[in-house]
Amino acid sequence: MLQNTGKLAGCTLFITGASRGIGKAIALKAARDGANIVIAAKTAEPHPKLPGTIYTAAQEVEAVGGKALACVVDIRDERQVGEAVQKAVDRFGGIDILVNNASAISLTGTLETPMKKVDLMLGINLRGTYVTSKLVIPHLLKSRSPHILNLSPPLNLNPVWFKNHTAYTMAKYGMSMCVLGMAEEFRGQIAVNALWPRTAIQTAAMDMLGGDGVGKQCRTADIMADAAYAILSQPKDYTGHFLVDEDILREQGVQDFDQYAVQPGHPLLPDFFLDEAPETLVQQMEQHGATPAFKPPSSSSSAAPPSGGPIESTFDAIRGVINEDVVKSTQGIYQFDLSGEHGGIWFLDLKSGCGSAGQGEPSVKADVVMTMDSSDFSKMFSGKLKPTMAFMMGKLRIKGDMTLAIKLEKLMSRMNKAKL
Repeated sequence: MLQNTGKLAGCTLFITGASRGIGKAIALKAARDGANIVIAAKTAEPHPKLPGTIYTAAQEVEAVGGKALACVVDIRDERQVGEAVQKAVDRFGGIDILVNNASAISLTGTLETPMKKVDLMLGINLRGTYVTSKLVIPHLLKSRSPHILNLSPPLNLNPVWFKNHTAYTMAKYGMSMCVLGMAEEFRGQIAVNALWPRTAIQTAAMDMLGGDGVGKQCRTADIMADAAYAILSQPKDYTGHFLVDEDILREQGVQDFDQYAVQPGHPLLPDFFLDEAPETLVQQMEQHGATPAFKPPSSSSSAAPPSGGPIESTFDAIRGVINEDVVKSTQGIYQFDLSGEHGGIWFLDLKSGCGSAGQGEPSVKADVVMTMDSSDFSKMFSGKLKPTMAFMMGKLRIKGDMTLAIKLEKLMSRMNKAKL
């Protein structure tokens, strides 16, 4: 864990959604320095499914050396936010740091998302972040070490991050756009940054989304708390950054990331918006027994679903033959960079679990990268073109472990024997 340095001693942090999860973890990390923590959240009474209230969080803050002020706040309500801000100033004399952590999520498509859910996400994520920032900024301008930290992702405009949950992406990117604009608007006066996790974080929300099997694929909220602490310890000219927890901690000298894993050594689930396609996330979760709520729905209409093309068909066949034995005998991760009519990037993981395959880059660096035309790829997996011959003919470029490239022929042979 990143060691506390005392830099936040005496600072007042206003943290939205701090009754549980990442918000509470950040609160406790700062409290160990002796910081004042304003816990601005809705949960005053115990929730039947979610642990913790603003009052239990306040008790935990004070138990580790901080001072706490619990405020019942729905950040969609400007009046409630304003009252909480004034209480914080009256109690602690000012506000030095704002952490916009509160968020709502519904990973559903346009037709499946009720407007009530759309309004909730836009109201909390986007509007709530904007309103809270607007009301806290006058006090931050009086601070010697003013910071705003939004728990939001880099602004990645890859359409894959919109197609399955447009409303959620718009709402979450709204928080990131606040960073983009306010960092420039208040440059030299207030540090404004964004923080996002490299992997899934174990929280009550994640447990509901991913099911019972998802926890062991996550890191704990401590990694986000440590990363936030590192950012909030910077001077106010450190601004306008979209940071990823693992990257900022590596810069701080952290090398052991197993310490943050719920189950050290277990494959981790990459988070959204970092160019790991949702379909790949689904496969990885299902591989380890989880039931992802954000799995794209299958068509129930009588019309035939659009074809994924020959490459998708090939990967359907590959998924049908890979198993633990194949993984055990291969121990390699492949990436296919395809050009031509059906170009794209695909992966084949024969190194972990029961194996997995799909579109996009693998979650970890590939051992072998194969570059070729999509038509030659189809021929190769149908037995019409051997990899060694394709390589000799200049139709295939291989980067990485050649031994693993040769092992791939065994899988192709198994597919062809099975007449797939």
